[in-house]
Amino acid sequence: MRRAVRRFTALPIRTRLSLLVAAAVAFAVAAVSVTCWFIVQGKLYDEVDDKLRGADTRMSALQVQNVLNNCSQEADEQRGPGPHYTTYGQLVRSDGTYCVLSGSAGSVKVTGDDRSVAEDPVFGDGNYRDGRDTEGGSVRVLTVPVVVGPEQSVVENTALLIALPLSDTENTLDDLALLLLLVSGIGVVGAGAAGLAVARAGLRPVDHLTEAVEHVARTEDLTIRIPVQDDSEDEIARLSRSFNSMTSSLASSRELQQQLIADAGHELRTPLTSLRTNVELLARSEDTGRAIPPGDRKALIASVKAQMTELAALIGDLQTLSRSDADTPAGRVQVVPLQDTVEAALRRARLRGPELTITADVHPWFVRAEPTALERALVNILDNAVKFSPAGGTVDVALKDGELTVRDHGPGIPADELPHVFDRFWRSPGARALPGSGLGLSIVARTVQQSGGEVALGPAEGGGTVVTVRLPGAPVPPPAPAPPSGPEVPGAPTHL
Repeated sequence: MRRAVRRFTALPIRTRLSLLVAAAVAFAVAAVSVTCWFIVQGKLYDEVDDKLRGADTRMSALQVQNVLNNCSQEADEQRGPGPHYTTYGQLVRSDGTYCVLSGSAGSVKVTGDDRSVAEDPVFGDGNYRDGRDTEGGSVRVLTVPVVVGPEQSVVENTALLIALPLSDTENTLDDLALLLLLVSGIGVVGAGAAGLAVARAGLRPVDHLTEAVEHVARTEDLTIRIPVQDDSEDEIARLSRSFNSMTSSLASSRELQQQLIADAGHELRTPLTSLRTNVELLARSEDTGRAIPPGDRKALIASVKAQMTELAALIGDLQTLSRSDADTPAGRVQVVPLQDTVEAALRRARLRGPELTITADVHPWFVRAEPTALERALVNILDNAVKFSPAGGTVDVALKDGELTVRDHGPGIPADELPHVFDRFWRSPGARALPGSGLGLSIVARTVQQSGGEVALGPAEGGGTVVTVRLPGAPVPPPAPAPPSGPEVPGAPTHL
């Protein structure tokens, strides 16, 4: 059985659908045909029973006595007068002997049911049964008690058996069975052909999808799309839309990866070129024996260190951006007091801009986030504020009800550049001379989104730029989970 199931499931889905449709139709046609045959059989037998029920079963005592005295088990139309029976007629004794009536076409084999009617006559319709005549032909038999005279007296130990041949009925049923079998065969073949046609038509979108998948696997072309009707909501249409969405997402991901690689290569080229030039100068000095003046040598080494620091920061930013959400361990996400993280970022910002005035109005707020990533994002925001603030300027920081605002009094950002501030490696033309990789705000946006919040950047009233970060949370920390209750220790105190 399992082997047959495995062989069936190994067939193409189009063949399986055709076979299943043909099998279902065959079962339905067989059930209908068998039901129809039995219904027709019942109707035909009812007609024969009606004919038997309408036959004249009246006999006189003299006729009964004459038949019994001149008993014969063979048909003889010359034996004398008697009631007219359509086909078969005979008297049956309780001991199983029988006497054929005059005008009967033959004799019928007697059974125990006939003897029972002779032994215990009961008024009514009599006993109906199927039987055989002495030549083996099928007959429908009715056995009734023998009633004679005006007094309707019953002749003891004697029953009257009349029968009609079933040859015509059986021929009709045989012809009907042959016809139903022929119609069933045509229906099954037609159902198989129709199932194959329906399977081909229904699976044509699947064929298109298969061809598209094979094309993508062969050529890595993610621009291919499967045409789908807008108003179609069946499973194939949903699968096609899902495939189109998947290829579109993969194409976008590939473009972002290629853009990231191109941008990273462009950003890495400048510090690498500068670093190589400085190293070559130092190496040439050592090879030629021509010493570099101490001041120039010190400046070269400082430049090398600065370029190495810039490279390390750029590589760290790239690693942060390349890490997916699934790469963040669930154990590193925890309840973080945002006010403490803001204070830590403020301390670092004050060290980087000692000539600036940084004001802070911080209120308690607790969020769920990765502490290190959240602190780095806030540091990036404050670093930008410090970087673009004029000497002696002010940076205003406020945290209230989960909304953090950082406002500087710098030159601001033109309106046409605001849509690009969170793009990777994007740097304002006026800020390209300043240090930085152009990834800081991208990291901010990613971190805030991972924490379930949102970040916005826009112009501030009176000049400058304001960054607004909203994070879901609460002003008080959530209650600590209760420790699991262990088994009760015998002898331990119980508190009621």
